[in-house]
Amino acid sequence: MAEHPFLRADLDLLRQWDTPTICNALELVAPARRARGFSFRPFLVADPGLPPICGLARTGRIRAAQPSGRLAEDDRAARIGWYEYVALGDLPTIAVIEDLDPHPGFGAFWGEVNTAIHKALGCQGCVTSGSFRDLDMLAPGFQILGGAVCPSHAYAHIVDFGREVEVHGMPCIHDDVVHADRHGAVVIPAQAVRALPAAIDLCARRERVILDMARRDDFDVELLKQALARSDEIH
Repeated sequence: MAEHPFLRADLDLLRQWDTPTICNALELVAPARRARGFSFRPFLVADPGLPPICGLARTGRIRAAQPSGRLAEDDRAARIGWYEYVALGDLPTIAVIEDLDPHPGFGAFWGEVNTAIHKALGCQGCVTSGSFRDLDMLAPGFQILGGAVCPSHAYAHIVDFGREVEVHGMPCIHDDVVHADRHGAVVIPAQAVRALPAAIDLCARRERVILDMARRDDFDVELLKQALARSDEIH
């Protein structure tokens, strides 16, 4: 079992903040990643009211527009292999699935059954360029960020898993720490996980000076200059 420089409690702690806040803090903790490691194309979100999710990536690739070309038993083995892979480890996971079809989302891999299975296996949700369905029957609390909603699963099947994927511009590999909510998703470098709460606090204190000033009835550009200067002095 892989060793990580963080605990379950560290991942759970990060769920109290939204994904833009995590991205802001990463600009301080891991500035070299300021322009990469996050999704930048929009998702459809199964339940925008759900809290953020944060867990280790379980990466997979799917197709749905055509049959796999494999024997039925080989398709079943691939699917069982995927479930076994998702269940690995004792930390919460997030499925990150790239749809390889020319028109991603042609068939839905996610619905009532698959969300129930994944939730029971310790998976908090999914980030995918593919589609989902069964909107009123998804497992309670299981979040999906998807590329589309589709009524049919067509020929949805697992192509492979455990390798690098890219979903809506976000590259992701096995065991990456992923944080996601209604805004999108971001990969958090493992060494940054425990440093983020302090960076989030710093960001909040710097922003508070500006926000407090902006909410004054006498706010003007001169007061804005003062606020920006004070914000820069906070460390």
